Amino acid sequence: MTQIGHEILNYALGIDSYEFLGLIFGLLAVWYLIKESILTWPAGILYVLVSFIVFWKIRLYGDLLLHVVFLVLNIYGWYFWIFGRKNEEKELPITTYDPKQNLLLLLISGFGIVIFGYFLANINNIWGHIPPAALPYWDATTSVLSITGIWLMTKKKLENWYYWFVVDVLACGIYFYKGIFFYSFLYGVYIAMAVSGYLAWKKSPNLLSKL
Repeated sequence: MTQIGHEILNYALGIDSYEFLGLIFGLLAVWYLIKESILTWPAGILYVLVSFIVFWKIRLYGDLLLHVVFLVLNIYGWYFWIFGRKNEEKELPITTYDPKQNLLLLLISGFGIVIFGYFLANINNIWGHIPPAALPYWDATTSVLSITGIWLMTKKKLENWYYWFVVDVLACGIYFYKGIFFYSFLYGVYIAMAVSGYLAWKKSPNLLSKL
């Protein structure tokens, strides 16, 4: 652990500016989400734009493509949190899916992981001018579950925190393995924030009953 600590410290002293900006905007986006603040969306958009550069450098193409989807969903989420309210609502309420809806969403996510993982594993055969993808199936898992998580965010569903917790645990390990220690640290913090966010939303007076 001492050696790892030294490596992280050395990395921190020479951290890439894009990774540092990603750290700041990423933390802000989750912090605002916990607080149910609409500022989570502009902070998320800035995080996505910075992340495009980071993931291209380390050849995590799944994450790169994921963040294109993230950009679209952040814009949509910003729109829906404002205009998705009913006339009498001051803000969009927190809601939940029923068990059948959650099971269907989980099955769709699992199918997406298999398909996207296969695509990433063979991406250099499809586009031979780029290097092979790193950790294709792990990359696909975090990518697809993240899309599910952010889709649930746009609808302000309590279940989004379940998906983010799983993604954060996996991503923390992947980024550490790839040597981008500040992104690994970021997702380590996300794990705690996901738990905190779930508990905060669970107790929120803005939480409605199941649809």
